[in-house]
Amino acid sequence: MGNTTRTITVAVALVVVTLAIYWRVGGYDFLNYDDDVYVVANPQVQMGFSKAGIAWAFTTTHASNYWHPLTWASHMLDVEIFGIDPGKHHLVNVIFHLINSILLFLVLLRMTGALWPSGFVAALFAVHPLHVESVAWVAERKDVLSTFFWVLALWAYTWYIDRKTVGRYVAVFLLFAMGLMSKPMVVTLPFLLLLLDYWPLERWRPGTGDTHPSLKAGRMSSFLHLFLEKIPLLVLSGAGGVMTYFAQDRAGGIAFFSDLPILVRIANAVVAYAGYIGRLFWPVSLAVLYPHSGGAPPVWTTVGAGFFLIATTGLVIWNAKKRRYLPVGWFWFLGTLVPVIGVVQAGEQSMADRYSYVPLIGLFMIIAFGASDLTKGWRYRTPALALSSGGAIVAFAAISWLQVGYWKDSATLFQHAIEVTSNNWVAYHNLGVEQARQGKDDDAIASLRESLRINPLYEKAHYNLGTILAKHGRLGDAIQHLGEAVRIQPDYAKARYNLGVALLQSGKPEEALIHLNESRRLDSISGEYRP
Repeated sequence: MGNTTRTITVAVALVVVTLAIYWRVGGYDFLNYDDDVYVVANPQVQMGFSKAGIAWAFTTTHASNYWHPLTWASHMLDVEIFGIDPGKHHLVNVIFHLINSILLFLVLLRMTGALWPSGFVAALFAVHPLHVESVAWVAERKDVLSTFFWVLALWAYTWYIDRKTVGRYVAVFLLFAMGLMSKPMVVTLPFLLLLLDYWPLERWRPGTGDTHPSLKAGRMSSFLHLFLEKIPLLVLSGAGGVMTYFAQDRAGGIAFFSDLPILVRIANAVVAYAGYIGRLFWPVSLAVLYPHSGGAPPVWTTVGAGFFLIATTGLVIWNAKKRRYLPVGWFWFLGTLVPVIGVVQAGEQSMADRYSYVPLIGLFMIIAFGASDLTKGWRYRTPALALSSGGAIVAFAAISWLQVGYWKDSATLFQHAIEVTSNNWVAYHNLGVEQARQGKDDDAIASLRESLRINPLYEKAHYNLGTILAKHGRLGDAIQHLGEAVRIQPDYAKARYNLGVALLQSGKPEEALIHLNESRRLDSISGEYRP
């Protein structure tokens, strides 16, 4: 079998296994967790692809998140083509994931010339259960879209180093910029390119110095030269990082150090790093959200995770000269997780499966190239690698298939999250919201009360519980919960509005008018959508 035939065979296999895992999401619903903000209840997106919508996409930081205009544009384009059909929106994510898997295979093959390890890395990327969240969740379009531009930027970089021209460098720059405009987590690309310069591109090697013969012969470059080459990309990274920080800070999404001390953040980051590695090999009890406790993990957990990370880093560096894929894969994993590891805490999670979408590639590379390296000289090397890699792919694909099933609707997803995590106030809240939508108000009230039992300061649970109670005429309790939501978050426009209505119904027009006017003022500033 020729090289081209083998390459096509691997690509076809990636298509088949990916579609086998994810095709049924074409019958899934939108979720009440961010899908409403991104598509269902977003009037700008619902207008489809328009000049006004694109202008909004490039000027908004809506959703307390990032500046990611291309992600907004992709959702608008979906609406323009498919309308509000959740299955089609899901399938676009699947198509991007499929393309990303094939492109990753082709890029690694181009860089390394190693067919089996490159194909195995791409297969692990395609089927691993930790990636289900990025693919099966419409709101995570930003993950698969940013990775699409990121892997294209890697391809363009290999094209550039074949013949260094301004035009080819501009292609790398533009693709990187498009990745940042989809999700700024790809901000680490310039540092990743320096790792790839070390291996497998072999553009520099520590200890060669600027006078090494290989530099004079043009076969290698000094680290300083390669670093300076990345300056335009580093400037772009800095701009993306600054814009993201201010976007999240403006929306109140970043925790203050007074609320979450730096030592707590570092401890959680250390445990999270080890947690991602653990879930790589044992991907069970996966959930849409792993809530942050607000405190530090147990000391023994933090110390154990820290020792593991330090020891592994030491072993990687010790073996770096003989096995250069080790430091590249390890620091790929550590480095690409830095923006979301929690030192700058944004959101309610301690870690998230979606954050592993790009970082795990580094560990996949260690596994694939390490297995190929360690089995050199084995008599039955080919069947051993085929059986072991095939078994791993089948096992991960089976777990992913089961995991995909939990994403079919909000009730299933959050009920599962409650079962596999503890004290998950967000899961109880969103389950309650879905129960209310289905007309199961008694169940919804119970779920929302449980959310508040776990986290009494969760303003969304107070708001939704108060709204349901008001609907049933329990105005006293409703006013109490809606008032608490406003106390916790004074700029909560929807809570202000519903509190004003409840006060009006209770015969308190003066108080009601205060909250109704404030709600209108906040709406005009934030563009928040009233229920």
